[in-house]
Amino acid sequence: MTVGIAKALYFVCTIIWYVIRYPYERRARRTPVRQTARGLRDRLLVAAAVVGFAGFPLLYVATRVLRAADREFIPALVWLGLMVFAAGIWLNYRTHRDLGRNFSPSLDVRREHTLVTNGVYAYVRHPMYSAFFLWGVAQALLLPNWVAGFSGLVGFAILYFLRVGQEERLMLDTFGEAYRAYLSRTARLVPWIY
Repeated sequence: MTVGIAKALYFVCTIIWYVIRYPYERRARRTPVRQTARGLRDRLLVAAAVVGFAGFPLLYVATRVLRAADREFIPALVWLGLMVFAAGIWLNYRTHRDLGRNFSPSLDVRREHTLVTNGVYAYVRHPMYSAFFLWGVAQALLLPNWVAGFSGLVGFAILYFLRVGQEERLMLDTFGEAYRAYLSRTARLVPWIY
C-alpha cells in the first residue's frame, strides 16, 4: 500500500458513490416539486460539503499546496478507511433504494412524495447523512493530510448541523402527526443512540 494507491482508492470510491446516486438525482430533476425549503443558505451548505469531499482532496492530489499538512502514512489506516467507505457506499445504496422516487438532493418535497419508514429508515431518520459521515471518516483515514483528510467531515458537519432541523421542519409541515410519531421512534443518525 502506498500514498498514491490510497489517493486513487479514495477517488474510485467517490466515483462508485456518485454512480449509485446519479440515476436518482436525474429522476428527481424530472419530478415536479410540491414544496421547497431550499435557497441561498442551502446552496452554501451544499457547497461547503462539496469543497470538503472533492475540492480539498483534488487540491491535495493535483498540487503540492497542502503538503505542509501531510501526516504520517499508515497503511493499516487505509485498509480501515476502505472498510468504512464500503459501509458508507452500502448505506448510500440502501438509502437511495429505500427512498426510490421520494429521493431529493435538496430540501424539496416532490409531487406524490410519501413518508418512507421502512428499510434503513426504520432505524434512523437520516441514513443518507449517516452514509456521508462514514464517507468523511473514510476520507480522514485514506488521505494522509490533515486538511484534505478531515475537510469532508468538517464540510459535511457544517451542512448537517445547519440543515437537519430545517429538513425535519419541512417533513413535519408535510406529514404532520405521521412524521411526529416517526420522530419519537427513530434516532437521527445512529440507531438507538442519536
